[in-house]
This record gives sequence, C-alpha cells and structure tokens, in this order.
Amino acid sequence: MIIAMFLAHLVGDYVLQWDQLALWKSREVKGVLVHGLVVFIVTWLFTLPFDPTWWQGVVLISATHVLVDMVQFWIKPPLPALVRFVLDQGIHIGVILFALWLGGYLRWSTLVTDLVADMQAQPLLTFLLAYAFITMPAWVLLKFLTYGLVKGCAPNFPENGNKYLGIAERILITTFVAMGQFLLVPLVTLPRLVFDWRRLLNRDHRPVYLFELLASVILAVVTGLSLRGL
Repeated sequence: MIIAMFLAHLVGDYVLQWDQLALWKSREVKGVLVHGLVVFIVTWLFTLPFDPTWWQGVVLISATHVLVDMVQFWIKPPLPALVRFVLDQGIHIGVILFALWLGGYLRWSTLVTDLVADMQAQPLLTFLLAYAFITMPAWVLLKFLTYGLVKGCAPNFPENGNKYLGIAERILITTFVAMGQFLLVPLVTLPRLVFDWRRLLNRDHRPVYLFELLASVILAVVTGLSLRGL
C-alpha cells in the first residue's frame, strides 16, 4: 500500500495534471476542485488491489490535497517559488504517510525499513513508481530547482521548450543504468548538445540549460542505481 499511495500521488498530482488543468487551477477555484477530483479517483483506484474498504485514507489524502491547493490559491504566500513547491510537496507526502500510519500500513519507528520492505515486496510497483517519477514529476522538480537556484525566480513553464525530450532522455538513462550499461549514458545526452549548440552559445541561457541538463542526468542515474540495487 505504501508504494501504491506514492505512485497515486505522482500520477494524480503530475502525470494527470496536464498543462491546461494546471493553468485553470491557477486561475479558478473550479480548476482546483477538478484537480482534487482527479487526485481522489486515482488514489481510490490505487487502493483497490490492497484494501477496497480503506475509504478513510482516500478521503483524508484527497481532502487535504484540495485544502492545501485551495489555501495557496486564496492566500498566495509571499515565498520564493522553490520554497512553496517544497512545502507543498512536503505537506502532501506528510499527509500520505500520516494516513498510512492511521491505517496501520507503517510505523514511524520503522518507517525506512517498512518502505524498503514494501519496495522489495512490490517490485513491479516500485519500477512503475521510479519511471513515473522521472517523467512529469522530475520535469517539474528540475524546473523549480533550476530557476530557483540559478535565476532566483519561478519557472515560466510555457516557455521552457520540449519537456518530452528530457523525459525520453531520463527514461533511457535510467534504463541503461539499471541494466548496468553505464557507457551508453553519455550517448543519450550527446544529440541534445549537438542540436542545441545555439543555446550553449547564449550567455544568458547557458547556465540554466547546463544546470538543468546536469541535474536531469544525475536524477536519472540515481534512479537507475536505486532500481539496480533492489
């Protein structure tokens, strides 16, 4: 159940939060409620194979998710975008862990060992979790890290180029590393450096471009090594 709930969070909060929905959520309360409905449905579906009666956890996770997003919509705390992003995800993950604890699926004193045990007991879900993470969640995370640390501002997502290229690179790198084919990793990033040489010559964009590329490769390598170690 632990891995399933984290996977449900990635799918509901990132994979199924398409660009138009994210824009709608930032402008209208209706968008926040629709996003909350998506989170509720996905969370409920992921509980069915493990405990179809665990409606209390589904409601707690989904209702808190809507509440957190609603507070950010109405109040808009004057914090840097990267800090808001970290706090937002920290609260969501904390609520998921709390709900799992209430349901008896983990203990605080053995949290790490319970997580590892669940990963080893559910290898398919663990691989799905890893690959789900390096798609849209990793793209959003990298944008906030890059623009927050390099430029000190929020990312302007509509102007950030082709996100699917980076996703494809991370999938390939993660797969090669998990298979032990480490020498193939540089070959994955080489085409981007060749075709994006104009961005490398742009002094204003170069730091952002290189930081994001390096962080993306590191994230994929770490994910691949984690899968290889299971």
